[in-house]
This record gives sequence, structure tokens and C-alpha cells, in this order.
Amino acid sequence: QVQLVESGGGLVQAGGSVRLSCAASGRTADSSAMAWFRQAPGKEREFVAALEWSGPISRYTNSVKGRFTISGDNAKNAVYLQMNSLKPEDTAIYYCASVGYRTFYVYSDQNTYQYWGQGTQVTVSS
Repeated sequence: QVQLVESGGGLVQAGGSVRLSCAASGRTADSSAMAWFRQAPGKEREFVAALEWSGPISRYTNSVKGRFTISGDNAKNAVYLQMNSLKPEDTAIYYCASVGYRTFYVYSDQNTYQYWGQGTQVTVSS
């Protein structure tokens, strides 16, 4: 079992920056990837970014490319999301997710991920 705990959310003005952190504990060995998803009010949860440990390789949804950066420390079982140039439409609950070892998976599909954090709220004011 893996436990994920997010931190770093809050209220920020448009154009500002926020850094989210996700700490994993438990059986974290052989994780293939960790990711961030978000869910805005009244909308479905969507993929934001993923870090595949094998590279490591970073993946992003188009709407955050050039503004968000995912990074991680495999030794510390942690992943981060640096969010710059924030927009009101980035307002959402952000969730950290992790998947164990897989030879094949779809990094942007939430069904790939076995473990989820409780989420952290990010609110961007205009």
C-alpha cells in the first residue's frame, strides 16, 4: 500500500506561482510513474502532468505546457508541480497519483493510477 500526501495549495492572484508537493510513503518501490490531476468545480478530473521514472520523462497536458513543471526525487519518493503564470481556469483541487511497476500504461489516464492523495485546493483569483 502507498500513501500520498499533497501540500502547497492556496490562494494566488492570476499571473502568480504556486509549488505543490506530494510525498509518498509505504510500498513505494518500483513505481513506474507519478502524476498530477485536477478537478475544477462541476468538471471531471483531468490529467495535468506526469513524471515517468524510467527517463525520467515529463508529460503535460497542452493547457499547462510552458507554465507548469513536474519534477521528482525518486530517492525521497516525492514529486513536485511548479505552477507559474497561473490563470483563473487553473483553479481546482489538485491530486497526486502513483502507479506501481507496469510494462505498459497510459500516463494520462486516471484509471492507470492505483494510489491517490486527498487533494489540495489551488484557487487563482483574477
